[in-house]
Amino acid sequence: MKQPFKNLLLLSSVLALVVLAGCGGKQEKKQVNVGDAPQKVYVAPGKLDKYYEFLSGGFSGQVSVYGLPSCRLLKVIPVFALNAENGYGFTEESKEMLNSTHGYIPWDDSHHTELSMTDGNPDGRWLFINSNNTPRIARINLSTFRTEEIIEIPNSGGCHASPFTTENTEYVVGATRFSVPITGNKDVAINTYKENFKGTITFIKVDKTSGNMDMGFQILMPGFDYDLAHCGKGPSTGWFFFSCYNTEQAHTLLEANASQNDKDFMVAINWKKAEEYLAAGKAKDFPCKYYHNVLDEKTHMTTSKVMEGVKMLDPKDCPGLVYLMPCPKSPHGADVDPSGEYIVGGGKLATVVPVFGFSKIQKAIEAKDFIGEVDGIPILKYESVMAGEVQKPGLGPLHTEFDGKGFAYTSFFVSSEVVKWKLGTWEVVDRIPTYYSIGHLSIPGGDSKKPWPEYLLAMNKITKDRYLLTGPELNQSAQLIDITGEKMRLLYDFPTIGEPHYAQGIPADLIMNHQVKVFKLEENKHPYACINEKDARVERKGNEVHVYMTSMRSHFVPDNIEGVKVGDVVYFHVTNLEQDWDTPHGFAIKGSTSSELLVMPGETQTLKFTPKESDIYPFYCTDFCSALHQEMQGYLRVSPAGSNVALSFSTGK
Repeated sequence: MKQPFKNLLLLSSVLALVVLAGCGGKQEKKQVNVGDAPQKVYVAPGKLDKYYEFLSGGFSGQVSVYGLPSCRLLKVIPVFALNAENGYGFTEESKEMLNSTHGYIPWDDSHHTELSMTDGNPDGRWLFINSNNTPRIARINLSTFRTEEIIEIPNSGGCHASPFTTENTEYVVGATRFSVPITGNKDVAINTYKENFKGTITFIKVDKTSGNMDMGFQILMPGFDYDLAHCGKGPSTGWFFFSCYNTEQAHTLLEANASQNDKDFMVAINWKKAEEYLAAGKAKDFPCKYYHNVLDEKTHMTTSKVMEGVKMLDPKDCPGLVYLMPCPKSPHGADVDPSGEYIVGGGKLATVVPVFGFSKIQKAIEAKDFIGEVDGIPILKYESVMAGEVQKPGLGPLHTEFDGKGFAYTSFFVSSEVVKWKLGTWEVVDRIPTYYSIGHLSIPGGDSKKPWPEYLLAMNKITKDRYLLTGPELNQSAQLIDITGEKMRLLYDFPTIGEPHYAQGIPADLIMNHQVKVFKLEENKHPYACINEKDARVERKGNEVHVYMTSMRSHFVPDNIEGVKVGDVVYFHVTNLEQDWDTPHGFAIKGSTSSELLVMPGETQTLKFTPKESDIYPFYCTDFCSALHQEMQGYLRVSPAGSNVALSFSTGK
């Protein structure tokens, strides 16, 4: 399987093209036939978009939400990174969401969004997203557009092939990008990689009613780099497919040393059989620690727990659990068509797009058509599992989505284009340039049983000559492409937040109909809630001062507080008494080292404030809530340590 010279030549060609694409010279500008494109993307004032599109934020650690076809930014949802706009990660209620075994981690690299599914189709209940750096998976509640849960992935060096779900969201998976030592003494020489470094694939259970996640089991895997994944459907129900690279198990200069073999692997996992092995007691209890952080929408508080242990399945002990399938070099995508028969690999250094047939995979397994094994995992013969190859499709294939009408759409990073080809005949039928260097692409429902094939979103890495200049760094970009006709047509492009790696879209009505507009005061179970102005108060507990504060257009109660001393720690517990949709109140105080609060109607949030010196500290509402917004303010008096100023509060009445 080794063709190092050939692969290195190909790699050199790819890198040369990338350098050319990224150099400072002028890009060739192409004339764009606008036609009726403005009408296609225009959403009139007061009208609503047809689709939500959820883009990962990459190094921003967040999720951005756009409407299609307008491409208007609707919201940024904080997940793995601090957000001063609403206090996420700063407030006493939310900061524990960012706990991990490595401590408080206020940033991460969020790569892939995944909508919850019912019967293989997005259902609009939850959105999952992974963190690539500190291995974690988060769940966002799409009734509130808030991060509700984060679970850490143990025995992993980076969670990249994640967080893809099974057909009915029984599980969400996470496979390691960086294999690492996971047993015994982990202080081993890096050059012992092949002996000591292992990968894992994690299956996390998802409660079908609440969405709450729980550690299911892990599968011990060879020390490869696991990239992307998708679940089977239809005939391939009960299976999961992963791409992986670095089958050479190199540990340095991977651009060359991980390009030695002619092929890497796609991984096929029978997760239904995994459940059988678990029930039969084949899993080993594997010691580990990980954090599980959950937000309770009734108490508005986060519970952060340290969990211990995981069930580990070893393929050596579980025949029929895992199979390897050779795949053209450095596969990225592992994409399953709506029928569930075809699994498309995207070999970044390949000259073809390989398509595996599930029925062929089953026949090859039955016939034991193996060409070897790795760590007890059989390798299926490439020719036996191939349904076909798309010939001469482009340069640098990455990711494929489907329109449900028999066509596939593949992104090509190096040649900067989207290529449309036909399932079954494998012929290219159309291609369209992107500007420039496309990574992933998204069709609403494009990885499901029944896509909504109106638009394709191309997420591009380079934006030279597309927008006004902004210094040495330019934003990433997305482009909206019309796929309703025989030929693809560019409609619009727009800058994006962070570096989107992946996106998922869904019809708006699947989400709009179950939105939470207010938190009911009578259901507020926050331990420091104050749901009536008459109960507003200030209490001392040693050197802690707790302010039970209410906010309502356009005043705080209390708005004058005295008797706080240097050395005290002040907790402002602010309850928004409004019960009207979209009437948040802010809270900020001079000298705060965290952020503001942004408190939704009926919600309680807490700002911790430690004054360093004696002074008068103004506080105010940061959210423009009414004509008298400026008047919504107050004062905190801080006296010297040891002062005999009595603790008091008032509202001017």
